[in-house]
Amino acid sequence: MQQPAGDPGLFGPDSMVWRVHSNMLGMFTGGLAALLLQTLHPLAVAGVDQHSVYRQDPVGRLNRTAGFIAVTSFGPSHEARAALARVRRRHDRVRGTAPDGRPYAAGDPALLTWVHVAETSCFLTGYQAYGGHRLTAAQCDRYFRETAVIAEHLGATHVPASMADVRSYLASVRSELAPCDAALATVQFLRGLGKDPLERAALRILMNAAGALMPAWAAQQLDLRRPGPVLSLLHRAATHALGGALRYACEPSPILETARTRVNTPPAHVDGLQLPRPLGQEPLPSART
Repeated sequence: MQQPAGDPGLFGPDSMVWRVHSNMLGMFTGGLAALLLQTLHPLAVAGVDQHSVYRQDPVGRLNRTAGFIAVTSFGPSHEARAALARVRRRHDRVRGTAPDGRPYAAGDPALLTWVHVAETSCFLTGYQAYGGHRLTAAQCDRYFRETAVIAEHLGATHVPASMADVRSYLASVRSELAPCDAALATVQFLRGLGKDPLERAALRILMNAAGALMPAWAAQQLDLRRPGPVLSLLHRAATHALGGALRYACEPSPILETARTRVNTPPAHVDGLQLPRPLGQEPLPSART
């Protein structure tokens, strides 16, 4: 992620993507919440259930997802665009029939929009809960505008690009959501992760936090019972304590530090060379063009 010098990537350090996606605790909790929320779409969870190896290699599956988010958020432009192209090719191979008899395809624009909205809305909610300084309404809208371009490049259509659009979209799609057997099995699998008592305790804390980030109706559908006010405060305190331990162990992030170094390094002078500008100044070409 070090070259080319001066390349801001798809977004750049002044973007809301850099701000939201660089918050470790918000991304951990928001990422788990996104996984849980996405399972409520029967076609989305069927694709994961039938084509993913997450049960055999959960760490590898999570690392690949985290790697995609990292490179598209902070990586140089050429690596980010290559990652987007790889995911599109992978989606072309993910097709099948859900248990209810309906066909699905990972490249279905409507399905891509669902996965994207579930993910970004949970990332933002995680940041607002654990990022320290809450974003304003205008900054939240900017975050959704920035990330919408990535979703469109993957093939999504009618992607919500503001808080109001996201709320409207989630209300419109609720009739399509249901906690099928695969969704409930995924929840149970995530609850049981951890190779030792310490890992299981940490994941239990993160799962509690993730459930609290989800819309109340979604948590209820997945039988993620919300604790009362006192227990909620204890859960939140435990999450902040775990976040402090994670920051001590993992920060400064080498990915983020490398991206900052790359952006702040003046490029060597080459006649005719023009580095790409961040999104918002020069949009990423749409997949539909």
